[in-house]
Amino acid sequence: MEPGAPLRRPTAPLLALRGIFKRFGAVQALADVDLEVRAGQVVALVGDNGAGKSTLIKVIAGVDPADEGVVEWDGHPVQVTRPHEAQNLGIATVYQDLALCDNLDVVGNLFLGREIHRFGVLDEVEMERLTLDLLDTLAIRLPDVRLPVASLSGGQRQTVAISRSLLGAPRLVLLDEPTAALGIEQTAQVLDLVEQLRERGLGVLLISHNMGDVKAVADWIAVLRLGRNNGFFDVTTTSHEQIISSITGATDNAVTRRASHGWEA
Repeated sequence: MEPGAPLRRPTAPLLALRGIFKRFGAVQALADVDLEVRAGQVVALVGDNGAGKSTLIKVIAGVDPADEGVVEWDGHPVQVTRPHEAQNLGIATVYQDLALCDNLDVVGNLFLGREIHRFGVLDEVEMERLTLDLLDTLAIRLPDVRLPVASLSGGQRQTVAISRSLLGAPRLVLLDEPTAALGIEQTAQVLDLVEQLRERGLGVLLISHNMGDVKAVADWIAVLRLGRNNGFFDVTTTSHEQIISSITGATDNAVTRRASHGWEA
């Protein structure tokens, strides 16, 4: 750096969790958890079964609010105690069960609960137009948006669920095991969509057990073990073995590679 050149400051995180605790009766599900996600960044949240990943997603989504700790949005503390509060901030969540209606077509699923009306009746033409525009923007190819989603493949159904989450123009998308039980081609389709979200400048928090998927699309990996942080890793400089060691506990309290309270984008 040349003398007198301004110091590069990391951009403020879109979402920051500070000291999050969550208890269910006698079970301490999360203890002193920190996490950050920036715009245009994919952070993979990994850990063994029971590590607290889904609980943390529900804390962020307002389904199960934290007992203690601070949630920051754009650098400001916020209260997220209900799902609609998370949605109003710009947080969209796609759960593993997708919550699609098999008997409805793609258009009907995308606009379920937010239907467009014209002169008191459903404006099917406009909803179909917006659906086609959205899918085209995301480079998603479906055989027919008027087919019931029950007739679509697992990968196609997952892309429909993710696309639906984007109708509210979110800034952060939470994906819970989006490639679980998918074949190779279908998985590639979903991972391509995750990359599209990053290119659009959205923050993405991705839960996955598949390290191949994680290494393919994530910028950072956050490891949870027994409800606590056990490492934050830069995907480009961390080996597969290091991450697995952190997940299994072979390396406890793994050294983080982040600048003071924030990962560099």
